[in-house]
Amino acid sequence: MAEVIAIEGGYKLNGTVRISGAKNATVALIPAAVLSDGPVEILGVPEISDVEALAILLEELKCKVEVDGERIRIDPTHMEDIPLVSDAVNKLRASYYFMGALLGKYKRVKIKMPGGCYLGPRPIDLHLKGFEALGAKITYENDTYLLEAEELVGTSIYLDFASVGATINIMLAAVRAKGKTIIENAAKEPEIIDVANLLTKMGAKIRGVGTDTITIEGVDYLGGTFHEIIPDRIEAGTFLIIAAAAGERVIIQNIIPQHLEALISKLKEMGVKMDVVGDSIVVYGAKEGLKPVDIKTQIYPGFATDLQQPLTTLLTQAQGVSHVKETIYVERFKHCGQLNKMGANIEVGEASSMISGATPLHGARVEATDLRCGAALVVAGLIASGKTEITNVYHIDRGYDNIDNKLITLGAHITRYEIED
Repeated sequence: MAEVIAIEGGYKLNGTVRISGAKNATVALIPAAVLSDGPVEILGVPEISDVEALAILLEELKCKVEVDGERIRIDPTHMEDIPLVSDAVNKLRASYYFMGALLGKYKRVKIKMPGGCYLGPRPIDLHLKGFEALGAKITYENDTYLLEAEELVGTSIYLDFASVGATINIMLAAVRAKGKTIIENAAKEPEIIDVANLLTKMGAKIRGVGTDTITIEGVDYLGGTFHEIIPDRIEAGTFLIIAAAAGERVIIQNIIPQHLEALISKLKEMGVKMDVVGDSIVVYGAKEGLKPVDIKTQIYPGFATDLQQPLTTLLTQAQGVSHVKETIYVERFKHCGQLNKMGANIEVGEASSMISGATPLHGARVEATDLRCGAALVVAGLIASGKTEITNVYHIDRGYDNIDNKLITLGAHITRYEIED
């Protein structure tokens, strides 16, 4: 059996919604905790399926794991260096963070090729180059990596691309390496700063996070600590778009507005009215025709690739032609075909799309081909006439904490049921 999310469109949203902890930080913070020699407690953990998959991997490593709502307690005191080759590794791409964490702790890790959404080529060669620079030997056989080092020694590492995953993974390995590691052309995303804050609380010596040069002085011991995760800027951005598309007056709480400046700027350019009040944003649904805009995804602090898909749905309601240029994941356009099934007029080119609007959307059965495609279809279902059925909702559950109930609280008409797979 497989689950379907069904949305009756056309109902205006009002009320308040609170944003959960950052998914992209959580999936790195949990593997980072195994570097400790004592218990680590993390608050603000979103209730998403990726957390469940990571908890399974921790238990395979003989860590003691307790999950209680938004709290996870990880005790690696009795963990063992065990190969991560189960099917759980294939359920999420972020399992690759165990590469850096276990290499840092044990100087050895055996792990299957990580899974996750297919968004085009997503090589981990930058991660591997970083590990090799630190002294690891890498072999690959039968979809499994083996990384081994007699000793990890700090060095200068230049990333050809400012990759979030590679920046974090190299940082995880380097915090227990011998000497100084310098990561140049490092990514600057807020989630990297959050991971560095956890490691620093554990006793790591890290400087320069949030700039393009990170310096790490290796230490021999990391201890237990307590940490609260930053709010999820992608969930926050998704709800800003939802409120702009289907809201009358929606208050979105637990936001760090500076993390969303690129999106906020584009929404205002489209004509969306909003007020920023501390860590909340009040969005007033568009009363008149929205204006078209052009989007080019870029690394942070540019426009987030994770938000171009849900924003595309809103662009179908703009009066005129909008363009999206994708520079991060060039195949991130599977949502366009699904939106066209609902009445959108979108042409897909090479790493780009052209959206002609405004077009009324109608309910249809559509498929969430990946996590953010699922978000785009939720936005579409809320503004479409009739009933929209979204299949493959496990993609949505990977990244959005309790999205059904959050929307129902705002006045959406959503049900979830099972169908034959």
